[in-house]
Amino acid sequence: MQKSMKVALLLCIFLFTAGTVAQSAEGPKAADNPKRPAEGTPEPATPPDYVIGADDVLKISVWKEPDLSETLPVRPDGKISMPLLNDIPAAGLSPLQLKDSISEKLKKYIADPRVTVVVTAMNSRRIFVTGEVVHSGPIVLLPHMTMLQALSQAGFSQFANPKATYLLRTENGKQVKLPFNYKEVVKGNHPEQNIELKPGDTLVVP
Repeated sequence: MQKSMKVALLLCIFLFTAGTVAQSAEGPKAADNPKRPAEGTPEPATPPDYVIGADDVLKISVWKEPDLSETLPVRPDGKISMPLLNDIPAAGLSPLQLKDSISEKLKKYIADPRVTVVVTAMNSRRIFVTGEVVHSGPIVLLPHMTMLQALSQAGFSQFANPKATYLLRTENGKQVKLPFNYKEVVKGNHPEQNIELKPGDTLVVP
């Protein structure tokens, strides 16, 4: 009887030791192969027809030239400043056009420059909403955003007069006032009032 108990005890010790060794062998293997992090953080998507404007932030990278690679704001005059090149016009160009412009200028100093331009902050594409709304102030202008979409994001206060809403827009140096009757537009009437917004537009809700 005692012999059987000793055999059983020895068997339990053997199984416990084998399990511990197996766990120890698996531990370092798991530690040596951690989950790989993503290869860098993806940049915000920019519409292919995006036009760079003042206050935008650009990430400019020149391959194998870390001293020329940096993140720059577009100044109010529409230009950026880079080493070697000084002031470069950026506003009014697409990222691809600016890339070509920088590449051409760098050819004086670098053989076959490879440039990448990414818009990291689209600050120039903003509209403004003021008056009797829940959320007043600047709103990021999404591609093809309309009056109705912007107002749905801003929200009306309880004192708002949606019928008398209007848009202020600068055209050819002059401010133009465009009426917008929210009550009629949501009914499907006067669809011509639900125009596509442009950067710098101001929506006023009396």
